[in-house]
Amino acid sequence: MPTRREALAASAALTGGALLSAAPAATAVPRVAPGRATAVSGQRPGGTIALTHATVLGAGPDRTVLIRDGRITRTGRSAEVPIPRGATTYDLTGKYIVPGGLVEAHVHNDGPESVLPPLFPLNGVTAVREMWGGPVHHAWRDKVRAGTLLGPRWVIASSILDGGPSIWANDTGQRIVEVTDARSARRAVREAKASGADFVKVYSRLTPEAYEAIADESARQGLRHAGHCPDTLPIARASDTGQQSIEHLHALLLATSAREPEIRRAMAKVRIDPALGSSFERYASWFRQVHAVEWQAMRTYDIGRTRALFDRLAANGTRVVPTLTVHHSLERTDELPTNSPEFTYLPAWMTAYWPTIWAGLTAGRTARDTARIHQLYEHRLRLVAELHRAGVRLLAGTDTGTGYAVPGFSLHHELELLSEAGLPTRDVLRAATTAPARMLGLPADRADLLVLDADPRTDIRHTRRIDSALVAGRYLDRAERLRLLADVARAAAASEPPTTGAAAPHLCAH
Repeated sequence: MPTRREALAASAALTGGALLSAAPAATAVPRVAPGRATAVSGQRPGGTIALTHATVLGAGPDRTVLIRDGRITRTGRSAEVPIPRGATTYDLTGKYIVPGGLVEAHVHNDGPESVLPPLFPLNGVTAVREMWGGPVHHAWRDKVRAGTLLGPRWVIASSILDGGPSIWANDTGQRIVEVTDARSARRAVREAKASGADFVKVYSRLTPEAYEAIADESARQGLRHAGHCPDTLPIARASDTGQQSIEHLHALLLATSAREPEIRRAMAKVRIDPALGSSFERYASWFRQVHAVEWQAMRTYDIGRTRALFDRLAANGTRVVPTLTVHHSLERTDELPTNSPEFTYLPAWMTAYWPTIWAGLTAGRTARDTARIHQLYEHRLRLVAELHRAGVRLLAGTDTGTGYAVPGFSLHHELELLSEAGLPTRDVLRAATTAPARMLGLPADRADLLVLDADPRTDIRHTRRIDSALVAGRYLDRAERLRLLADVARAAAASEPPTTGAAAPHLCAH
């Protein structure tokens, strides 16, 4: 398996490196001005689309798929499916269809509307779960539904509900809700429902009392809660409350130590100094303290305890989103790319922050620290393999919005990292297709799919060999997809930094 840097370099031939040179002249498509949406246009409204002679994953070779009015109306053997008169037909002989397209289970979007939303469907990602919701995400979702913005289906979290002082100060352009007791926790859940959130996002510094109140009030309000397992709460207890998913691998690593009570006491001593000026200073402080505790937990790893816990998660139906992409970027900094064709699709004012932020997070690491952190990352891969063995439902999520993770592109790298952890290719694909789709309640007949030039079941890297995509009933053939990607690159190059709000990347791997 190639390193992250090698994989990004290889992607030049498959994606960015060939895109701009292959794109037709600018007059072939509507121009995209900086700060404006990429509008949806294309097939005749209400018309039928027929995709013929493709191999459909889960159905078989030489299949035809009929689409009308935003729904897949029929899939069957090409010889047995009549093409309706007037249908727009695409011969996909030699192509592979991934029904539903890809689903990204952990994203954070904060940036230009003309850039971020389109990048998901243009990379075959037809639905996302936004893990720190705000008004802009609801506005984008409304535009996507209205057909005025090219983007994915959106499932949107509440604001982050955290204890005090939160790791995140209110300097990020998005709201943090600090709750200190059961009463404020219940009020925050009711406010989340009133804001239109699809679920409640729980976070690392919540007290057990506040967390239990959030879990109970969420159930009363008909909402699920998901996110981090709080530092001082046993992960088994979070699972027992019905937490829908656990994000990242920090809490799982701590819970698999033979000395978990001792480890929990050490976590309780982790302090966030409110006097630290920015969220990133707070995060760097938290990060350094927690790595030391994680090292002790890894050294006292207990396979029997691990399997008992993971069996419990599986029995409770608790999903885990490992977000190996962000763990890898923070813990294998020696493999970070200095440049990548993918970065072309983000404004320079966004990517320029990455080296500075990462230097701050890793400042003061000795050679021994670095060696230990590399071992921690390898241990996380082993935990993912154990979760899979236990039958825990794994979902592919990247923490996109974090540095070095480009919307849409990063999910393909996450799949490669899950494969590196030892998951069979078929289960890696499930982690980005049927598993998250079922959790999010996406309709089985939704008119979303991804068309590939090569079979992803033989090599997970083939998910990057995109021919075309179907997004909410709109078919983006190869030529249109390349044109739209070129438009996004031009919009990114012309984008100016915002005058208010945070321009630095989000970090969420607590």
